[in-house]
Amino acid sequence: MDRQEYLEYLRAGNYVAEGSEELAHMHALAQEALRLTAQINHGYHEPEELRRLFSELIGKPVDETFGLFPPFYTECGKNIFLGRNVFINMGCKFQDHGGIYLGDGALIGHGAVLATLNHDLDPDARQGLTPQPIHIGKNVWIGANATILPGVTIGDGAVVAAGAVVSRDVPARTVVGGVPAKEIKRI
Repeated sequence: MDRQEYLEYLRAGNYVAEGSEELAHMHALAQEALRLTAQINHGYHEPEELRRLFSELIGKPVDETFGLFPPFYTECGKNIFLGRNVFINMGCKFQDHGGIYLGDGALIGHGAVLATLNHDLDPDARQGLTPQPIHIGKNVWIGANATILPGVTIGDGAVVAAGAVVSRDVPARTVVGGVPAKEIKRI
């Protein structure tokens, strides 16, 4: 299995078993991502340099409208997909194995966590991992320190309040908050 096949395997939601070839790919990607995020997070970089480093991290071109305030953390990177005018604030953590898709105009508040992996509830199978993608629509605002869990889709124009834990899909133009996140109002 080559890298592209592995990334597609993850995006398809396939189980990653303990000791498997897929887990070995996961660890290899983590080493690359740790090296690149260390570069991103060390010292000051002009916006153009940050875009170049982020492009290398995700393995595809980053639009000139992309903005990032480091530090930024991920242990994969290659399953992050960005629209135009995306901004990621300081201290965000993206666990993108299952795929993180950020629509045009998405704003990710500082300290946000986007997690696409789950462990099994069965203790005997807990070392394995199941990926599920996160889809963030256009013009979505994720508040500071919010957590978005695996498999969640957030509709266009929605707002996730600071500190919320989102475990279910959020309809377009809806404000959610709390733990677990619940609808607060419609926009």
